[in-house]
Amino acid sequence: MMGLPIYLQIVEDIKEKINSGELKPGDPIYSENTLCKNYNTSRMTVRKGLAILANEGYIYSIPGKGNFVQEPDSSIYTLYYDEMNNLINSVDKTKLLEVNIIMPPYKLIDSLQITKNKKVIMIRRLFYTDEEPVAYDVKYLPYYKGMPIVEKEIRYATFPEMVSKNTSLFAIRKELVISVQMPDEELSKYLNIYNAELPLMVIEQKLYDMDNKPMGLGITYFRGDYCKLYAEASFFKDKAVQENRNMMRQ
Repeated sequence: MMGLPIYLQIVEDIKEKINSGELKPGDPIYSENTLCKNYNTSRMTVRKGLAILANEGYIYSIPGKGNFVQEPDSSIYTLYYDEMNNLINSVDKTKLLEVNIIMPPYKLIDSLQITKNKKVIMIRRLFYTDEEPVAYDVKYLPYYKGMPIVEKEIRYATFPEMVSKNTSLFAIRKELVISVQMPDEELSKYLNIYNAELPLMVIEQKLYDMDNKPMGLGITYFRGDYCKLYAEASFFKDKAVQENRNMMRQ
């Protein structure tokens, strides 16, 4: 702690008081003048620390009254999703079924906010684990004239990687919709499903650019016995949570 910059010392000290329950939701945080005196520092340094706490959701400000401890929103979770890896399964092989340029059906026109004459790249793949098909994956990307389609790159790319050639990953906003459905005849054939009661976990991804314009739609159909997702809802990131997060990223 002693080696940290003063503004980070302020951040960590206040976090510790909030996490320990010494400061409770709605309680006022020390005034800027008090923090300046306690840490023998400038108002600019104090405000830098308070800005970090506000950005991370620990505190909020009321003009003219000061800063207060935020009430955690228990309905918000951080979901860790990688289409190639989850808690019980990792994809070790992919099979590219099709890369084609198509005219979009009505549902795709609406989802991607494109005109009926705007062509779309359709990419279909199968994901395997130990030679067993575990997921059927389809992606739709608006087609732009001259856009290179490199099948070797597409075969193993995740959805954000497919569009990152046109924009920074930091500029992409992502949405997920998760549902469950029973497989139809085509999906049962692709995924070697012979048990009529085995459901699919369906994860629909939509990517947006900085102007909130859809960049692509992806739908992955996982066999229910090969997919398990992880989410957390906690300000306090202890060692166990960090280990879980690291595991999801491997």
